[in-house]
Amino acid sequence: MTLSLSEILNGKQPVVMGILNTTPDSFSDGGRYTQIEAAVQHALQMQAEGALMIDIGGESTRPGAQSVSIEDEINRVVPVIERLRQQSDIFISIDTSKPEVMRAAVSAGANLVNDVNALRAPGAVEACAELDTPVCIMHMQGEPRSMQNKPEYHSVVDDIQLFLQQRVNECIVSGMQRDNILLDPGFGFGKNLQHNLQLLKRLDAFNDLQLPLLVGLSRKSMFASILDGAPVEERLHASLAAAVLSWQKGAKVFRVHDVKPTLDALKVCMAVDSA
Repeated sequence: MTLSLSEILNGKQPVVMGILNTTPDSFSDGGRYTQIEAAVQHALQMQAEGALMIDIGGESTRPGAQSVSIEDEINRVVPVIERLRQQSDIFISIDTSKPEVMRAAVSAGANLVNDVNALRAPGAVEACAELDTPVCIMHMQGEPRSMQNKPEYHSVVDDIQLFLQQRVNECIVSGMQRDNILLDPGFGFGKNLQHNLQLLKRLDAFNDLQLPLLVGLSRKSMFASILDGAPVEERLHASLAAAVLSWQKGAKVFRVHDVKPTLDALKVCMAVDSA
C-alpha cells in the first residue's frame, strides 16, 4: 500500500525523491529512459536504493528547453506510471505544469503533482483541488526557454518567500488542504550563481512558511560554475555537500539523480541529529 505524504514526511528515513526523466533532452539523463521498460527498471532500482518517491517528467525544464505538446507529454509519462504502479507501491510524483497531464497522471496512479510553474497555468489549481492530490509549488522566474537571461531580484530570498506564500494562499482558497502542500525555492530556475548561493545560505528562512521544503540541487549547473566547469557526471560530491547543507537548514525532501549516495549522506546527518 502506498504511503501518504504525511506518513513519508513523518517517517524515520530521509526522504529522497529519485528523478526519472522520460525525455530526450533533459540536462543530465536525457534520452536514457525514453523506453517504458528502461524507465520502470530505473525507477525500481532507485526504490531499491532507498528512494521513497519517484518524480516522473515528460518535458525538459532545463534552460532553453523547448515546449512539448500535451499529447506527447501524456504519451511519455502515463505508460511509465501505469507500468510502475503495477510493479510497485512507491509514491509517484508527476513533474508537469499542464492540468491535462496532471489529470491523466493521477488517474494512472501518480500521488503528487510537482509543478515548476507553481500551478499558474490556467486550470492547474482547479485540477489539483478537484483531484485532491498533494502538490509541490516551485518558484521560477520567467520560463525555461528564457529564465537564465539576466534574472534579477530585489532580494532573492524575500522575493521568493512572498511568491510562495501568495501561491499557497491561492491553493488554499481553491480548496486544497494545507498539509498537502510542499514548497520548492527553485534552485537554478531563473537564478544566477549568486542567487543560488544566497538561497542556499538562507534556506532556513523558508521555515517561516511552516510547510515542508523540497530542494532540487542535484548536478545543477551552479556546481559547474564553482568547480571550474565540471561536467554533469562530475558534480556528485558537490551535490552531496549541498544536500547536507540543505538538511541542516530544514529541507525535508531531496530530489536527486544519485539516490544511494545522497541517502547515505543524509543518514549521517540524521544520526548526528538524533545523538
